[in-house]
Amino acid sequence: MSTKDSAAPYLPFDGGRFRLMMGLMPLPPAEWIDGDSDLARDLAAKRKLLETRREEVFAALPEAEAPAAELLRLLVDHLLQHQASVFSRRGDGLFNAATGERWDLAQSALHPLDLAGRLVQEDLCLMQRDAAEETYRLIGATLCSPSRWRLADKIGRPLGGIHEPVPGYAEKLKRPVDRFFAALLPEKPVWRLNWGIGDDPAPFQPVATRAALAATADTAGELLWLRVERQTLRRLPASGAVVFTIRTHITRLDAAIASPGAAADLAAALREMPEATRRYKHIAPILPALLGWLDARAAARG
Repeated sequence: MSTKDSAAPYLPFDGGRFRLMMGLMPLPPAEWIDGDSDLARDLAAKRKLLETRREEVFAALPEAEAPAAELLRLLVDHLLQHQASVFSRRGDGLFNAATGERWDLAQSALHPLDLAGRLVQEDLCLMQRDAAEETYRLIGATLCSPSRWRLADKIGRPLGGIHEPVPGYAEKLKRPVDRFFAALLPEKPVWRLNWGIGDDPAPFQPVATRAALAATADTAGELLWLRVERQTLRRLPASGAVVFTIRTHITRLDAAIASPGAAADLAAALREMPEATRRYKHIAPILPALLGWLDARAAARG
């Protein structure tokens, strides 16, 4: 959940095309968690939300207890192996050198999913198979960077219900997503990117807000923000639950789209994006200003 004025880590515009697709890629296990130098700042922001708006950012059904404990064990092992400069363990104590926090893994008063979420910049969601419905449903989440959706509206719902507002999901993605969840193997995690553009850089956006200043073709670069979600999916081997992680990167548009080529690619993808998707992503109201700015930057390629 990082907000930056520097270069964006991902520009997922697929050569200027827009396609409604899963876009899954193999994930090397060592790259599961996307930590960086903003860890202390981002974890402090999470902690504040959990203290002041807990019901909005954390939820866990009773059946999430065992998968969450399994996730916490897996996550701790991963951090000790792959982020050893930050995390260390002595007995049941886990120490975070970036924040100075020490967590008692054996006697924590926190739900294991809550504790897991306080260790990493990612939001964490747990999906478990519902045998009666033959689908997966959301049984728990620690969600501090929602992009205009509310956890209270999604907890307990199946995949199809969670994605019901997404234009084209039922027609094009529901069956492939259901098949993927059924076939996902613990040893073969995957990742994908999701993106949008908005006029509010706040990571925590459960609902749309109106910016104080409306962007124009001259000011869009300063007033609009590229929001990219790095999402991963992996199955927990013991419980069979699926962990869905979301690491959100928010970059001011003029820093993210620094070259004429990137501007041309994004403009082409936006023009190819269906109108229903533009409305769903809240891009439609800012599209004229956005395209005006992008076209001017693209023309600078000479």
